[in-house]
Amino acid sequence: MTSPDAVEIARRLIERRSVTPADDGALLYLRDLLADAGFAAELVSFAEPGMPTIGNLYARIGAQSPHIVLAGHTDVVPPGDPGKWRFDPFSGQIAEGMIWGRGACDMKGGLAAALAAALRVVAGGALKGSISFLITGDEEGPAVNGTIKLLEWARARGERFDHCILGEPTSREALGDMMKNGRRGSLTGRLTLIGRQGHVAYPHLARNPVRALAPILAALQAPALDTGTPSFEASNLEVVSVDVGNEATNVIPGELRLVLNVRFNDLWTPQDLAAEIEGRIAGAADGASYDLKFDPTNALAFLTPSGPFTKLVSDAVHDIVARRPVLSTSGGTSDARFIRTACPVVELGLVGQTMHGVDERVSIEDIETLSRIYERALELYFPAFATG
Repeated sequence: MTSPDAVEIARRLIERRSVTPADDGALLYLRDLLADAGFAAELVSFAEPGMPTIGNLYARIGAQSPHIVLAGHTDVVPPGDPGKWRFDPFSGQIAEGMIWGRGACDMKGGLAAALAAALRVVAGGALKGSISFLITGDEEGPAVNGTIKLLEWARARGERFDHCILGEPTSREALGDMMKNGRRGSLTGRLTLIGRQGHVAYPHLARNPVRALAPILAALQAPALDTGTPSFEASNLEVVSVDVGNEATNVIPGELRLVLNVRFNDLWTPQDLAAEIEGRIAGAADGASYDLKFDPTNALAFLTPSGPFTKLVSDAVHDIVARRPVLSTSGGTSDARFIRTACPVVELGLVGQTMHGVDERVSIEDIETLSRIYERALELYFPAFATG
């Protein structure tokens, strides 16, 4: 039986309404597809109190090194108002040389390209190594019952990985123009400035917490946290929410709640960064009462150093599209932050200009070309990293 091509796989995936934590059969479809090709494929679910149960997929073919993992996720963010889309966001409609739908570029299109590439390589003859797929349904959600636990599960079974390509949409303007070899960390802080509620006409009977806000904001922004490193941009702190919950114009609020997020480079640990932020707030609060808490974070800054593996993936891109990707650590977080504990990982995928937006779409040509890039990477990989 002929395996489906990358575009057909992408359409089948987009048709699944797999908004986190729902799966709607996306992982089952992939499991059956891989099993039919000879992979040992298994669906694995994880649960935790207060969190949704999440389905994941692990599949492997081959029993020897080198062992490369192709990773990704089938879950997507909500589409918003479907009436604002040109086509049903879960139709996988093809029009104007594009495939449309939620997840087309983030990242069902990239995952489909990897599946099709691996199926061609496997069908081509004896595999001189191993290929695995590590696929989660929890990348866009809390990321608690997804890749991090799937890796633990695989390690407990004795699985060991040599390298990984994650198919996130890393390209900016043209396919293959950027590859991520690291990511910044993320830390969220929640500050409550505590005052005393009262009537605005009697300020001596109240204490307005808003008065402490301006110096605290200034202290959070200056001086800069750092100026960056050779591989990372400068760390950046943004205040994302300020709220007093006040619906009246004649009431001094009793408290002010502020939320901040920092995308930080490898100069910081979450603990060091939290201490720096708390020190700045304490110095600027001028005696004002406050409470500061930080959300738990599993998003740490990491870097896969430039070397033989990054060069191999770059060579694969160049062989197919005659350009070399820029190595970058920019952007948000991804499941590479978990995979890097198991093996070196790079991210290479489609142009992400419409990801998470209305009318998300990706070029059919790009999906097919990306699949050829992945196939070329696999062709180069096994002889390059053969152990014996």
